[in-house]
Amino acid sequence: MRFGHFDDERREYVIDRPDTPLPWINYLGTEAYFGIISNTAGGYSFYRDARLRRLTRYRYNNAPFDLGGRYIYLRTGDGEFWSPTWQPTQRELTDYECRHGLSYTRISSRYHGIKAETLYFVPLEETLEVWRLTVTNERDEAVELSAFSSVEFCLWDAQDDATNFQRNFSTGQVEVEDGVIYHKTEYRERRDHFAYFACSEPLAGFDTAREAFLGPYRSWDRPAVVERGASTDSVAHGWQPHGSHHVKLTLAPGETREIGFVLGYWENPRDAKFDPAGSQTINKRLVKPVIERWLRQSAVDEGLAALRARWDELLGSLQVSTPDGDTDRMVNIWNAYQNMVTFNMSRSTSLYESGIGRGMGFRDSNQDLLGFVHMIPERARERILDIAATQLPTGGAYHQYQPLTKRGNNDIGSGFNDDPLWLILGVSAYVKETGDLSILDAAVPFDNAPDSEQPLYEHLLRSLRYTLDRLGPHGLPLIGRADWNDCLNLNCFSDTPGEAFQTTENQSGGVAESVFIAGQFVLAARELGDLAACYGRPDQEFRDAADKMAGTIAEHGWDGAWFRRAYDFYGNVIGSASNDEGQIFIEPQGMCIMGGVGVEDGTAVTALASVRERLATPHGIVLQQPAYSSYRLELGEISSYPPGYKENGGIFCHTNPWLMIAEAMVGNGDGAFDYYKRINPSAREEISEQHRCEPYVYAQMIAGRDAPTHGEAKNSWLTGTAAWNYAAVTQWILGIRPELTGLRVDPVVPASWPGFTAVRRFRGATYRISVTRGSSRSLVVDGAAVEGPVLPLAAPGAEVDVVLTL
Repeated sequence: MRFGHFDDERREYVIDRPDTPLPWINYLGTEAYFGIISNTAGGYSFYRDARLRRLTRYRYNNAPFDLGGRYIYLRTGDGEFWSPTWQPTQRELTDYECRHGLSYTRISSRYHGIKAETLYFVPLEETLEVWRLTVTNERDEAVELSAFSSVEFCLWDAQDDATNFQRNFSTGQVEVEDGVIYHKTEYRERRDHFAYFACSEPLAGFDTAREAFLGPYRSWDRPAVVERGASTDSVAHGWQPHGSHHVKLTLAPGETREIGFVLGYWENPRDAKFDPAGSQTINKRLVKPVIERWLRQSAVDEGLAALRARWDELLGSLQVSTPDGDTDRMVNIWNAYQNMVTFNMSRSTSLYESGIGRGMGFRDSNQDLLGFVHMIPERARERILDIAATQLPTGGAYHQYQPLTKRGNNDIGSGFNDDPLWLILGVSAYVKETGDLSILDAAVPFDNAPDSEQPLYEHLLRSLRYTLDRLGPHGLPLIGRADWNDCLNLNCFSDTPGEAFQTTENQSGGVAESVFIAGQFVLAARELGDLAACYGRPDQEFRDAADKMAGTIAEHGWDGAWFRRAYDFYGNVIGSASNDEGQIFIEPQGMCIMGGVGVEDGTAVTALASVRERLATPHGIVLQQPAYSSYRLELGEISSYPPGYKENGGIFCHTNPWLMIAEAMVGNGDGAFDYYKRINPSAREEISEQHRCEPYVYAQMIAGRDAPTHGEAKNSWLTGTAAWNYAAVTQWILGIRPELTGLRVDPVVPASWPGFTAVRRFRGATYRISVTRGSSRSLVVDGAAVEGPVLPLAAPGAEVDVVLTL
């Protein structure tokens, strides 16, 4: 069952009914000011950091699920009122439609002869969002219409806002000047920033106190102000600051009117906070011209056009035309878009991530680069340096850092021993894409400490040595708190209710080892060897270390038909046929093969056959089998989930593309593409009532075969699945892969495909690639046969025609 359809020409997903199985969201903003918005206008906004600079309030795990957002109420003179976005009044609308586009959303509907459309977007390089309400009277007679806007302000620190009520009920402050509502809680003392909410039309009234707007014991579905048709001009003093404008219109039959709203964030210089100086009144001189500009509808039109043009440019980095429409749609539009969102958000802010508990992940952000670096490489470079600056002098890493402060913290735990190696893989991806070896010379501090700067290359060396200095009894890397699988906690032994597996104190021992990290080490060491060779540094040490670890995996990590997962605190094997549960795991199969382990001797093919036989389901590849049926103290959180969910036998989509890549590496194009299609959200659109999450973006998890809800997705948008699937399909299945020496074109596509075409921008040149079937393999570049598969580097600005015959 569908709840909408793709409009590929306009690059929009069109939702044609408001009661989607879950709220289907979109993201506003591309660089500093962001927001999430659902198909019924739920969500919130923030500046840079969803915890520390949250503008508007949102309540997670609410009932209804999605309540609180960017609301507009319409009311006719006879007292009838409704929400043109359906929520929060939930009146029965006709012709409801939500169009989620790239960084903008339009929601339109009709109600009793009144058509309304609301556009939401964040203009480029601005710290504000624009709402444009367009209303049309389709009745035969004139209509008196009132429009009420509504946002609830957050008192900046979202965690404190949701918990510290004894203080916060007494701190809220606002100013109202010329119809603009300014939220200034704590501005007079510790802050130099404020929020504002403005309207383009003359006001009939306003409200800035939530209780005055809603009325006692009422909710958002029937605010007292809207019900009676008149604002109270309330000014908040403590309690819950709120923003609402009241605009009255008289519409003739067929008449259309537009009302603009601007919600934004502003910082003043600390020495110019007040106007006049010495007062407690916000200095608005700098922000007023910004507000005035974006209340003009001509500026809104120009801003939206500029945003669309920006996405034209970004998506132009790679466009493909294949025999499969779902592939084209995801590669050309939605997967690339999701990559931008995950790059900006990491794992901080979504319908499932509250923006409070998690910041920018060390591991996560390095992986997200894989799907983003080709679009805006300069931002990828900046992100790499930010990540590296949080690395510890030992080569270890904080598991996350806050985007506002850019400083690491242990709020979600530390000691994940896979973290440091991801920095090597992130830097390698950047240099392969750009050829910019100068990044290795960049001076970067450790733990952001003054006078600790070392070249980025030294950070990479310490990342590798961190692993080499922490090997266990079998010569495999110690797992620490966990590896990529945060829930495989082999040193935790948590039996205290409410205790966090990721932050509780670990047992020491130096025994628990990870075959996954071993495979990751092989991959990272080989990548570092290639970087070193291009950088003019000795490289053999890294290649030897990779070969030695590959041998250790073969001796202690191979179980006979697949790669083992780990050794626990007591030295017992995990992920072996000798185990009663958790006999085979997906992660080491993918990572070891991506590192090249077993590719030449055939064990990779054997492992992949075991995956297909034991782990593959119609909805994707489950993480492990058999799922754990009871809690196992020595394994930690993985066994705390019911069978079939999350890491305990769920389809953890992040790992599925590793198997796509592995299948491509052994030449199995049909197998690689089969796995790609199983979790492709576009290909799952017809079962949206079962999948439940958005059909235009990847989810972190799909319930596995052991779950009663097999096929149901959760945790959409912010997942490494996005970057890894993009890398798997574009670089390995389609085979258009950046290398240090140039662009490789080496597809491993399904046997049924006659070919495909692609346009790829790479290091300033544009490559027009045509792949066809033929009697013999050949590569022709600008009419001349060349030895492949790496194309000769073209000069910036060049347009290169490439014809590959398979």
